[in-house]
Parts: sequence; C-alpha cells; structure tokens
Amino acid sequence: MYWCMRMNFKVLIEKDEDGYYVATVPSLPGCISQGKTEEETRENIKEAIELHLSALAEEGIPITENANVKQTTVAVSL
Repeated sequence: MYWCMRMNFKVLIEKDEDGYYVATVPSLPGCISQGKTEEETRENIKEAIELHLSALAEEGIPITENANVKQTTVAVSL
C-alpha cells in the first residue's frame, strides 16, 4: 500500500553576492539548494526537501518538528 502525506516547510531564500538565490530549510539542517531565479530555486529546494526526507526515512530517522523553535517578527525604528 502506498500513501502520501503533504507537509509544509518554511524555506528561506536569499540572494548571494554572485546573484544566485540560495534556499535553506531551518527545520531540516543541511537541506540547501540554489538557482539562478527565485522560481528555479523554489523548484530545486522542493526536490532537495523530498530527497532529504527520503534519506531520513531510509535511515529510520523520524521526521519531527522542532518544538523549541518559534517564529516571530520584531518591529524596530530607524
């Protein structure tokens, strides 16, 4: 039997000094990808996440959310 579970991951995309976009997934340390455009980077990081999760599953490592991490915003005045 095959089943599919949809998971959402927060992805950070930054433009580096060479003009490439670099994507990281804070909840999956080491899961990084890049691309020449934001769209290419989104496609590449999606594939990287899938491969990363597949590798974790093969090694029997559970996929869990980091309960110690909270997302927030902070307003500052300049």
